[in-house]
Amino acid sequence: MAPSGLPRALARRVGQAVPAALRRYRVMAWVVGVLLIALVLVAVPVKYLGGPAAPVAVIGTAHGWLYAIFFLTACDLAVRARWTLKGTVLVLLAGTIPILSFVAERIATRKTRAGERV
Repeated sequence: MAPSGLPRALARRVGQAVPAALRRYRVMAWVVGVLLIALVLVAVPVKYLGGPAAPVAVIGTAHGWLYAIFFLTACDLAVRARWTLKGTVLVLLAGTIPILSFVAERIATRKTRAGERV
């Protein structure tokens, strides 16, 4: 048994899977963050200033579907890196607030690479 209580083979697999999961999470955090900023700071103001409503529908739908993928990648990383429940929930919520997803991504990346729990 490994010190964490896992069999050695499983402990090695979990440790090796974290960098790939972190990379997936980081990509999705940036994609979701950029789309949310485009939605809130560009598409919605254009719509309410008398412009077309189509960009809100398109960007909003894309953000919604991609947030679902972000949610899954963040949960995958949280399980593999053994994040705390509080840290996981805060990271997931950060994906719904413009600009905060970038801050949460940096903190989560720094802590995960250092081997700390988020």
